[in-house]
Amino acid sequence: MATFVKRRAADGGVVWQARVRKKGYDPVSATFDTRADAQAWAADTESRMARRVFVSSREAEATTLKEALERYERDVTPRKKPTTRRAEASRIRALANPDLTPMAARSLASIRSADIASHMRECELAGLSGNSVRLDLALLSHLFNTARAGWGMESLTNPVSLVKGQRPKLAKGRDRRLVGDEEVRLLEAAKAYGGEIGPIITWAIETTMRRGEIAAMRWEHLDRKARTLLIPETKTNTPRKVPLSAKAMAVLDALPRQIDGRIWGMRPDSITQAFERVCEAAKIEGLTFHDLRHEATSRLFEKGLNPMRVAAITGHKTLQMLKRYTHLRAEDLVGMLG
Repeated sequence: MATFVKRRAADGGVVWQARVRKKGYDPVSATFDTRADAQAWAADTESRMARRVFVSSREAEATTLKEALERYERDVTPRKKPTTRRAEASRIRALANPDLTPMAARSLASIRSADIASHMRECELAGLSGNSVRLDLALLSHLFNTARAGWGMESLTNPVSLVKGQRPKLAKGRDRRLVGDEEVRLLEAAKAYGGEIGPIITWAIETTMRRGEIAAMRWEHLDRKARTLLIPETKTNTPRKVPLSAKAMAVLDALPRQIDGRIWGMRPDSITQAFERVCEAAKIEGLTFHDLRHEATSRLFEKGLNPMRVAAITGHKTLQMLKRYTHLRAEDLVGMLG
């Protein structure tokens, strides 16, 4: 049964509150500008209750995007890898700030695909990269799906999934490789810099391993007899074993043992900082540590390994993903043609 109550609005006007009570459901209510709108909503709600298809949107209407993001950070983010947690926490803080993201102050139930599209435009106008916007969308999409499936807000739709044809274009994959005598200059500057960065650079080129994977290496994961290294935690959440070349084994043989079992003392951030300083000393521009993975992957192809073998080493899940990292030099392919 529906009841309608006229109320005074904050601006001095009049609004109508509709309340529906039906056996088997908690009471639900909504406020409208006119009695006709209130009656239409009540009739639709009673009809859906009678057909047993009604799902209350009360919690979704009472929860702001900011509150949902804060709950997501408490409940979901801690289950992710440490590097992901730190980056995601920073992204959540920006999305939950109403000054930066106006829709953060609105209820989940009120956010539509147009609001998501508006957020994308604002990000692009602010100069954020396409990949940064993509990560925003991925986080918001998972938030809405989590709210629907795990937080009892079944009435929600995922507005991110409705934004079609408007997704930001991602920058073309990097194709930076070592050219000329850059490798020699890089290693000489790393040797002069001292510490672990020189051996780490050689290791990255020999193994295709990512910065975080290198920093997390442990002696217990090394099989000297089989000449393999286990990487238990990867970006793709699939453990893999990396075959080690003679040069890679030589790098390990020259390292001292640490009491805590870690192979390297450097953390991911310190690797990046040291690498940037080495590049500056070597007068090498436009090279990042991750570019060494591009270089190493391309060298595997130039040695004649097929895509499946390369993927087993690098950990790429699809050949399309692997293609981004493969930039073969024509001069290195001549000998393979006969």
